[in-house]
Amino acid sequence: MKVIGVDNFGRETVADHLVAEGLSDEEAKRMCDELNTKHGGEGAFIWYRVMPDDYRLWRGMEDLI
Repeated sequence: MKVIGVDNFGRETVADHLVAEGLSDEEAKRMCDELNTKHGGEGAFIWYRVMPDDYRLWRGMEDLI
């Protein structure tokens, strides 16, 4: 599993970023919960998510052009 950061406001021009990969399901969920608790919230720019290892990161403007 991997942990990624995505735009909290759903703007398609903002790229995802990789935080960690190669984690077990439990490690990824724990890391994601901790990151969202510490750095997340309604006004945060980044929201952290757990995704499978084969998930392709959204590249923002590169994917739109």
